[in-house]
Amino acid sequence: MPRLSPRSLPLLVVVGLLVLGIAVPMTEGELGFGGVSSVPPSAVPSTGSVGGLPSPSPSTVPPTPSPTATPVPTPALADVAIVPVAQFRTTATATDRNEVAAVLAGTSRRYEALTLVESEADPILAALGLDRPSKPGRLVLLRDAAALAKDLATHRKRLAFLRADAVTPAVRALAWGRRSLFGVDRVRTSAEWRLVARLPVSAAGSFDPAATWTLFAGGDILLDRGVYQTVRIRGKGEDFPFDGGSAEITGRTCCSSFGWSVPTARRTGGDGAMRHLISTADIAIANFENPAPNRSTFHTSGTRFTADPRLIDGLVTAGIDYVSIANNHIGDAGDAGILQTIANLKKRGLKYSGAGKDLAAAREPAILEAAGTTVAILGYDAIAKGYFAGPDETGSSQLSLKRASADIKKARQAGADLVIVFPHWGTEYRNKPFKAQQDLARAIIDAGADMIIGNHAHWVGAVEIYKGRPIWYALGNFVFDQTWSEPTMEGITLELTFQGASLRQIRMRPHIILDKAQPNFLDPAGDGKAVLGPMYDASKGLLPY
Repeated sequence: MPRLSPRSLPLLVVVGLLVLGIAVPMTEGELGFGGVSSVPPSAVPSTGSVGGLPSPSPSTVPPTPSPTATPVPTPALADVAIVPVAQFRTTATATDRNEVAAVLAGTSRRYEALTLVESEADPILAALGLDRPSKPGRLVLLRDAAALAKDLATHRKRLAFLRADAVTPAVRALAWGRRSLFGVDRVRTSAEWRLVARLPVSAAGSFDPAATWTLFAGGDILLDRGVYQTVRIRGKGEDFPFDGGSAEITGRTCCSSFGWSVPTARRTGGDGAMRHLISTADIAIANFENPAPNRSTFHTSGTRFTADPRLIDGLVTAGIDYVSIANNHIGDAGDAGILQTIANLKKRGLKYSGAGKDLAAAREPAILEAAGTTVAILGYDAIAKGYFAGPDETGSSQLSLKRASADIKKARQAGADLVIVFPHWGTEYRNKPFKAQQDLARAIIDAGADMIIGNHAHWVGAVEIYKGRPIWYALGNFVFDQTWSEPTMEGITLELTFQGASLRQIRMRPHIILDKAQPNFLDPAGDGKAVLGPMYDASKGLLPY
């Protein structure tokens, strides 16, 4: 008798049962094509044989287990803070429910559509008390926050909403009415932010405004020459440079002694707005473009500077916490001037880095604290070789990749959560970085720096985002007397919002310097374009949004 294969047994059993007159429901699986017999036990004798073969019994044929799906846990819902956002370069600062309703109705003058993450759309609309629009195109739904940010970078006339914990520097967060979640005027507690939607709780936890902090950064500060003339000889006082408000450009005249067209401007109110921005920031920093020796000389012209140390009080009163002294003028009063400058800064509680009694001291970072975050700032100069420090020589820390890499690593080992490199570099009166400068900047980021804030050009320079980290090649003049060209009379200040060591928001504010000493804000949507336009032009290919 031929040997029976295991696959043939179920078929023979079925045939035998049919011969005996027992009805057997059959399926493809029951005929042995990959399935397990599902003949009910009651239809088959529990003992004996069929067709000479042992009959199956419940003890020999296990029942087929019912497939069970793995339960998917329902995500916990909570009232999650949501934030209106727009394209990174927008000049808008706020929005409200009426504007959002106008966008969905197609009557907004500013925005053409509302963009939302698809899975969050209905809860956010419900929180706003609005319905989906009847016409397609006014509501754009995307898969996630990254896709939304990319969409805004391309479509600048779209308004959007994001969960607060999903906001990044790739978008500009707007105020909701008069309340902001980012910036120096932000709310400080979750209870103060009333715009919330019922959304799944993030794995990272809810956004906590109390954990955020802000950094202000300004460009070059000079306290000699025309600035001294304004604050001392004209009697405006040491606080005057930081009391600016807003201004507008009223015209342009030709020409300065260097042949440049220069702007004329007038103040439009808001006195003290600059001081408010500086003093309200948790950390405020700038470049100190002169020594402040115990005995200073007022220079009416030229490019050799010394500052009256008593004028440092104006910086401290304004709220500036740190200055870099690594620049091409720090040695203008000799080695003694550098040491006296350091002593005069220490006397007033103003932190510094970038120069010292020797190279080791010059390389030491300034350490500041904000909201439990330790910030290290490293200052370097790449311009004045004659002022560079040596192992036993007073001076500034020379900028090099090897040195910056070692200093960044050391700062991290000492507990720094955030490392800022503050170089004096580049080419004066040029807003684009040259290749070696850009290569160095990127290498410094690769070495572990979180951001670079540069100066020296006396013009606002390009902005680059490299591997998600910002590089400002130059902020331009902040408190300076160069009235011989429009770019030297203008600059930008930074208002950065962090959560821990993570940068959440970037705001760049354009200004114009009046009376050779006082920066006043320009409207970004108006005359401020004269500052931001050239900056963005210089940033082509460097700024992804």
